[in-house]
Amino acid sequence: MRICVFCGSATGTRPLYAAAAADLGKLLANRGITLVYGGASVGTMGIIADAALEAGGEVIGVIPTSMTDREIAHQRLTALHVVGSMHERKAMMAELADGFLALPGGAGTLDELFEIWTWFQIGVHSKPIGIANIDGFYDPLIQMVDHMVAEGFIRADYRDFITVDTDLEKLVSGFAG
Repeated sequence: MRICVFCGSATGTRPLYAAAAADLGKLLANRGITLVYGGASVGTMGIIADAALEAGGEVIGVIPTSMTDREIAHQRLTALHVVGSMHERKAMMAELADGFLALPGGAGTLDELFEIWTWFQIGVHSKPIGIANIDGFYDPLIQMVDHMVAEGFIRADYRDFITVDTDLEKLVSGFAG
């Protein structure tokens, strides 16, 4: 099994975000699940990759050529795919993964999460999607999505397809069956 994790090129202001990335990397490796992610060596992206590798896991990175310097492409991965654009990055990560999980992150993380969720809604895939709501990080987003449902812009079953939990073990167990 391969899980694509969307996360940041920064670590955020609170150490618990970096800790969650490290915990998730170890958890995936210990379960024999391959990590697919954005291919960087910085931020929570670098932390999750390093933790998975140190725990003996496989890690596949996908990074666009334009980001290899900015995000500093990770050089110790099981595999690193350098692609031509952000669109190609997202498409390849989606193709490689059996499910998707978002850790706290910034605009890029939200972009990846919303695109993969949109692809589910229009029938491009039916792979599970989860949000790791570390210390309530995603509470405002979840409230907004619930508001979108209440206002008739998103069907409730589309909202309910995304699993939201604070517990990484539960999220991964839900994916791995």
